[in-house]
Amino acid sequence: MPVVVITGQSGAGKGTLIKRLLGEFPQLELAVSATTRPQRPGEVEGVHYYFISAEEFDHRLGEDEFLEYHVFPWGQRSGTLYSEIDRIAAAGRVCVLELETQGALNVADRVAGAVTLFITAPAAELERRLRERATESMGEIHERLDVAKEQLQVADRFDHVIENDDLERAVAELNGIVRRLLAPVATMPRQ
Repeated sequence: MPVVVITGQSGAGKGTLIKRLLGEFPQLELAVSATTRPQRPGEVEGVHYYFISAEEFDHRLGEDEFLEYHVFPWGQRSGTLYSEIDRIAAAGRVCVLELETQGALNVADRVAGAVTLFITAPAAELERRLRERATESMGEIHERLDVAKEQLQVADRFDHVIENDDLERAVAELNGIVRRLLAPVATMPRQ
């Protein structure tokens, strides 16, 4: 089974694109990441994230249970547990990973056949979207914009780059890539 890895700049619309993608392709399933950040209102344990303590994160790292993980500039950590990939594959579904840029590159190196996609948007649009979300402080927004500039410098290392300057066009481009990826999977006999 292939693994679809989606990354990109903060505020580029990864979450929106992934939601539309999952609605189009029921054979896809988004892996749930583990994070040390506090749970936000409306988030559900095991659906949006596995919310774990810093101590539990350290323990799982020591047990080599993470495929990848990321330490954010503000100190929080998030990562993908190998058990999530195994759970999705065991259900006969294709795993979708929404990751930070370096984590996506790490998965590309560690998972044979992983398809990597980088989502970007114009700088002014990134800032507007981050401000509209109102989930970060002004300092965190500026940090995210600085990280976004750095992330763009490695976009060419991904299999596909999609600019989300027009949502419907970006959705169509993403769906086309995934449709081509899934075509061989759909014709493979189940074992």
